[in-house]
Amino acid sequence: MASVMSDSAIDAALAELPDWQRTDNAITRVVESPTFPEAVALLQDVAAAAEAADHHPDMDVRWRKVTYTLSTHSAGGITELDVKFARKIDALVADSAKN
Repeated sequence: MASVMSDSAIDAALAELPDWQRTDNAITRVVESPTFPEAVALLQDVAAAAEAADHHPDMDVRWRKVTYTLSTHSAGGITELDVKFARKIDALVADSAKN
């Protein structure tokens, strides 16, 4: 089982993830897409990656904006799994911007 990261480790990880912020026991990023269908397409890509990784973020869709929230519920907070998946989401966001 993954272990909850220390506050200093979380701060160091977030320094490398500038689009993410800490919200209580989770890290969060809001992504705004040009259109609603593009927001949903990105969400589907994130969902597929989450299923493959067996690590599922909370995702909240509000028109063109999707909020991704990562926390390892079984560990009770932010773990390296969340940081790793945040990087994956960032890569998917970058890829979607190219298309």
